[in-house]
Amino acid sequence: MSSSAAPLIDYLRELEGRGEKYISVDDDARKILREFYLRARNGTVASVSAVSPNKVVGVKPVAAKTADVAELRVETADVKTQQHEVAAADGLQASGSSAKEKIASLTRQVAKWPAASALTDLRKTMVFSVGNPEADIMLVGEAPGYDEERLGEPFVGKAGQKLDGILKAMGVERKNTYITNIVKFRPAMPNQTTNNRQPTSEELAAFMPFIQEEIKVVAPKVIIALGGTAAQALLASEESVVNMRGEFHDCDGVPLRVTYHPSYILHNEATSEKRKIWEDMLAVMDLLQMPVSEKQRGYFA
Repeated sequence: MSSSAAPLIDYLRELEGRGEKYISVDDDARKILREFYLRARNGTVASVSAVSPNKVVGVKPVAAKTADVAELRVETADVKTQQHEVAAADGLQASGSSAKEKIASLTRQVAKWPAASALTDLRKTMVFSVGNPEADIMLVGEAPGYDEERLGEPFVGKAGQKLDGILKAMGVERKNTYITNIVKFRPAMPNQTTNNRQPTSEELAAFMPFIQEEIKVVAPKVIIALGGTAAQALLASEESVVNMRGEFHDCDGVPLRVTYHPSYILHNEATSEKRKIWEDMLAVMDLLQMPVSEKQRGYFA
């Protein structure tokens, strides 16, 4: 590490000496750390002479009020540059000669992923993905729930049944899509039975390297983000589903469509709300140049 980064390194060592395990990184700090990484990679020196360490890291973790704030675990005093950003996958590699083998390798790695192991509020049963790892359509939710944990497969409960119905209406078989969640373990709660909770921003951040690798491996023609939590994580956005719907977004070079989580229509059976989800599916079908009948276009109208 360059001596010009010494103030930052000294500050991190000081925090580690106090027993601190987390640092908070805001948008400005992220840019500074990214600059360190890029210049180190290119063999040049990053100057931090005008930057106070306090502008780079906080002494204590802060409650994440936006999707732009991430908490990073301090693994060592030196802090490798790829750990400066949550999405930096230190050592994560999808190995294999086929997409199926690469997904299998990611599945093996997630059980020992340090950022996940450091989390204390996740249950122990891993639920990775299901479907065709070479699919045109990739569907991404937030985290497994009770039924998913019990059966070891994403979207198999009541919400999963709704999703199957949506896919069937599109003329798509579930087995021909790739279905996954960002967080690969069910978020835990005190005295938990069948009840579920949304993953925290820290939990989402810990698994983002995996979803990014999954996108690279599957190389889908379109991604469907199921619900606001998944959409915000994938797009690094604070916007609501209402504001993100209605257009395609870019996610690592892949068109991404945001729609409501299938559980939404379990609690809101209004035809107008079903139509909103269906309009998103029609947009996906049009993007993929799938045949769409007049009957399909008229669903829930």
